Amino acid sequence: MFKILHKKSLAPMVDEMVIDAPYVARHARAGNFVVLRLHEKGERIPLTIADSDYNNGTITLLFQKVGKTTNELGLTKQGDSIKDIAGPLGHPTPIKKYGHCVLVGGGIGTATLFPILKSLKDADNKTTVILGARTKELLVWEDRFRGYSDELVITTDDGSSGRKGLVTEALKEAIERVSVEIVITVGPIRMMKAVSELTKPYNVKTIVSLNPIMVEGTGMCGACRVNIGTKTRFACIDGPEFDGHEVNFQELENRLNFYKKEEEQSYNLFLRKTKRKVTSNETVM
Repeated sequence: MFKILHKKSLAPMVDEMVIDAPYVARHARAGNFVVLRLHEKGERIPLTIADSDYNNGTITLLFQKVGKTTNELGLTKQGDSIKDIAGPLGHPTPIKKYGHCVLVGGGIGTATLFPILKSLKDADNKTTVILGARTKELLVWEDRFRGYSDELVITTDDGSSGRKGLVTEALKEAIERVSVEIVITVGPIRMMKAVSELTKPYNVKTIVSLNPIMVEGTGMCGACRVNIGTKTRFACIDGPEFDGHEVNFQELENRLNFYKKEEEQSYNLFLRKTKRKVTSNETVM
């Protein structure tokens, strides 16, 4: 059992949890994730390790309440326990002294970028971070990113914070302004695809972190297979990070929608059992 030490809401439908998990914290690296199961009959879901504290033996997870399991996780409180947490899983982000690195995050994907940012700074890189959201209230961890990045650019669709527009517009300006050695992007599939398409003509190395359907996280079930170039890879053991210029984003998006009907049925059953109603901020996935 893994005890929830702290829990709070960061944005509409986005929660943060600090969990007592000494082994995971001891071995966690930037880019790693865990697979957790809330209770004996719970679904296994992957969540990125957004931060870890070696000395205190804790990991920090951020999650967006979009379906049955994440909403069920949202009902937990400080002091409750999670039955299973397996990790750290996946290959860590390749960290070295690149030079100038640009990190592009969208929505909850920004959580994945934070440990990567810290590790790149420890390796003496210069960093520009571009964070995007639909509106100001959906931005998470802005202060944390500001404390580690050399330059922080905020974009919102409605202009309520930072500049109005898309992350790709800010990225294009950055690439044309300075020499960028690597771009790392995490967020919605269409955003990562747009970033990868933008950087390709500039021949800038681009890493994306993929989030296909995943069951057990060790490569045995094959649920998280993705097409990278001419080869099939498993996000859990070969990733979750891949060369953005080689990812078949259309196939990835199709696979994510494969069980949408079943996910909606499961979520609706959860709502009936808990006698909840879907609010305007909730999205069923």
